[in-house]
Amino acid sequence: MWFAMNKQKIRLDFWTGVTVLSIAIFSLFLIYPLFSLFVSAFQNAETGAFSLEHFVHFFQRKYYYQSMINSFSVTLCVTVLAILIGTTLAYFMTKYKIKGKNVVEICIIISLLSPPFIGAYSWILIGGRSGMLTQWLYNTFGYEFPSIYGFAGILLVLTLKLYPFIYLYAAGAMKNIDSALIEAAESLGCSGVRKVFTVIVPLITPTILAGALMVFMNAMADFGTPMLIGEGFNVMPVMIYSEFINEVGDQANFAAAMAAIMVIITSTIFLLQKFVVNRKSFTMSSLRPMQSEPMTGAGNIVMHAIIYLLVALSMIPQLVVVYTSFLNTRGAVFVEGYSLDSYRTIFETLGTAITNTYLYSTSAILLIVFLGATVAYLTTRRRSALTEFIDVLTMFPYIIPGSVLGITLLLAFNDDPILLSGTAFIIIISLVIRRLPYTLRSSSAILYQISPSIEEASISLGASPLKTFFKVTAVMMLPGVMSGAILSWITAINELSSSVILFTGATKTMSVAIYTEVIRASYGTAAALSTILTITTIAAMVIFFRVSGSKDVTL
Repeated sequence: MWFAMNKQKIRLDFWTGVTVLSIAIFSLFLIYPLFSLFVSAFQNAETGAFSLEHFVHFFQRKYYYQSMINSFSVTLCVTVLAILIGTTLAYFMTKYKIKGKNVVEICIIISLLSPPFIGAYSWILIGGRSGMLTQWLYNTFGYEFPSIYGFAGILLVLTLKLYPFIYLYAAGAMKNIDSALIEAAESLGCSGVRKVFTVIVPLITPTILAGALMVFMNAMADFGTPMLIGEGFNVMPVMIYSEFINEVGDQANFAAAMAAIMVIITSTIFLLQKFVVNRKSFTMSSLRPMQSEPMTGAGNIVMHAIIYLLVALSMIPQLVVVYTSFLNTRGAVFVEGYSLDSYRTIFETLGTAITNTYLYSTSAILLIVFLGATVAYLTTRRRSALTEFIDVLTMFPYIIPGSVLGITLLLAFNDDPILLSGTAFIIIISLVIRRLPYTLRSSSAILYQISPSIEEASISLGASPLKTFFKVTAVMMLPGVMSGAILSWITAINELSSSVILFTGATKTMSVAIYTEVIRASYGTAAALSTILTITTIAAMVIFFRVSGSKDVTL
């Protein structure tokens, strides 16, 4: 009896401990920093008194509020274009047989998971003032290539980077459409384009809205792209970063006020999207999924040509950085001939950044795997008021831009009693907070597929619930947990927005190093670092497909 009571106590202590640990981590490294952010936003820098002066200052000066208008304009345009491109591509890739479909989808996924600032840097090399295409067109035809800088360049880079979100969401939804619905519509005289807009589009609208939220949040929060090619087209993340690093007078408080405005904007958009999706959501049961059919004639040629062109444009950043990494350089200029000088340079001078990237990302993933598996189990199997609260907390990283999270962590942990600024730990924490939802989501999804009766059978045979979790449930969850962890790791090694605010000389990562090298016009070393990052991403994707046993990335 005493032994049984102790076993019960251990069981309660473990899961209670996990619950308390989860709440403590989110409270300390998410809620408390956000609280510090809003306190700083409403504080007078000199007196510490409550004040709205920073918000008034923001909305009184066009220089500042124009950045918010610019952010909205570029984000809305990117979202609309991504929906149009991604949904159309998903329809043709699902409806018709595409030659090399697997290769096309892998290229789309790679373009999605590579950092957007590499795309911006690549387009500078292609279409910048001294870009390869710019120089060739001018020297050959006397034609001046349109400027890649400003609104148009940001729109190009982010659209090519983010339309895969919509594609993956829409393609997944279309696979769940029962072909009987389409046949019924056709029997009633609804065919062609009308069938698409009256049957297929309404069915996948909730899913498209979920993808649109991902596009909107990523475009709104992106820092690297507008910083590299904005050239006067200021957006909120760049403005916040610029004001924060000035550290003059009340600049930090003013930057906190702008960051608070961004959190309010993204939170509002998130809640609005959830409200619309909840009103429109429904469940589809596909007994006979849509089957791909061949297209013939000129339409088939045109369709393949457009799809291949789109994917080629998406892959240009990766191809350009790989090619240019082997070119000889003289200062900021690429010259004739090939060499490995850029690689020698980065391993001699930036080796620490490479090591830091793998070390920090791997350390973060170890924490993410533990938290992802245990928190997912809590929120799906041991539901309570506390686990519901944890479930709500896990949604916050979706609505907090990376630059804002970086500022909140610095404001919260830049002084005693918890001084973390300038350390590797603060970067690891930012990676955990921002990337945990990937693993948490995949872990929860696979838990819903595991019948509780399996755990009940284990317990009925004498195993404790805790032993059952580690010996049975966790083992069955492993593919889903590892799949999410690999995606988290890929996005972690590419993280720039928060790292560029939190890093020091000793804690620089590859993403930050690429950004600083581009700013210094050291294009050769930037290309070599980008190539290593791209190869790492592709290798991780191969591992993901092997571990998950799937040919698709599920978002």
